Amino acid sequence: MKQIEYVIKDENGIHARPAGNLVAKLNEFKSKITFKCGDRSAEGKKLFALMKMRVKKGETLVVEAEGEDEDAVVTAAKEFLEANL
Repeated sequence: MKQIEYVIKDENGIHARPAGNLVAKLNEFKSKITFKCGDRSAEGKKLFALMKMRVKKGETLVVEAEGEDEDAVVTAAKEFLEANL
């Protein structure tokens, strides 16, 4: 299992457009992906699950990946988060 942590910098936190784009990107991979923030968690390939987490600016989002392409998942997630959130 691989994971990254990212502190959300966007004033609006994780909102619809970047959340949708992130989930679409992660759906390209085969690994099981999980988002975590505090005591909340969500399946990484489901947009509504991520939106229900209501991750706000300043909170740390953890992206965990487990599977054959887990290294690529965390790299893609980190690049996406740094560029968009």
